[in-house]
Amino acid sequence: MLLVVAGPTAVGKTALCVRLAQHFGTEIVSADSRQFFREMSIGTAKPTPAEMDGVPHHFVDSHSVAEEYSAGRFAADALATLDALFQTHPVVILTGGSGLYVQAVTDGLDELPGVLPEVRAQLQAELGAHGLGPLVAELAATDPVAHARIDPQNPQRVLRALEITRGTGRPFSSYHTHDTAARDAARPFRVVKVALTRERNVLYERINQRVDNMLADGLLAEVTGLLPQRARPALQTVGYQEIFGFLDGEYDWDEAVRLLQRNTRRYAKRQLTWLRRDAAYQWVELG
Repeated sequence: MLLVVAGPTAVGKTALCVRLAQHFGTEIVSADSRQFFREMSIGTAKPTPAEMDGVPHHFVDSHSVAEEYSAGRFAADALATLDALFQTHPVVILTGGSGLYVQAVTDGLDELPGVLPEVRAQLQAELGAHGLGPLVAELAATDPVAHARIDPQNPQRVLRALEITRGTGRPFSSYHTHDTAARDAARPFRVVKVALTRERNVLYERINQRVDNMLADGLLAEVTGLLPQRARPALQTVGYQEIFGFLDGEYDWDEAVRLLQRNTRRYAKRQLTWLRRDAAYQWVELG
């Protein structure tokens, strides 16, 4: 059985999954698309060795930000890892806040058409010249369904949607069937999905506290060290973009902290919205 434990950032997935793994005598496969990267630890709230408490975690620190790592590639790698783990463990835990990456493992992904190189090059040029704002506005106008689902602060996801829309003349969202029977998603294991939540005010307090902890742990130094890599897709994310803005002189430190807390709360809301689309999740409110 694959036990999926999902939920928004700061809800408490790591602590619970470690306890579950110890109970079942098993291991954890991480589906957090930001914790794959070795160079990103503080800004991703990566679990420390103490927090892992001896439980093996797969796909934490498994890649470099210099590598592009898609949901499809992760699914192939994770399924191979699960195949090996199920040889000796009747239960394995899959956890993380990246809904697309969890879905890729449990249900497969919709087939998408190829991308024309000239379309990709044009979008990259527009991103470099004018920033992400106009591209997000284009996505909202041409595909409001995709716009509602995609993190508007994630250039990789926004560009991917526009690559398909511009290249085919069809909205990106029209290729998403949400029909697992239509996907090549036969899995040789049972999947049980659990989604964690907390009272909103409590969750937001935990998010604000997590941000404070990140700053105390040296987030500014971590992001400063990543300045030469800032154009990498992995770094186009909450926790890094706000500090880059501060380092660029766009706003002062207090504003950077405010934006970091606000954007993390918004990210949590998007995570919850994604999870609620999947009726297979059993919801558990932590208290």
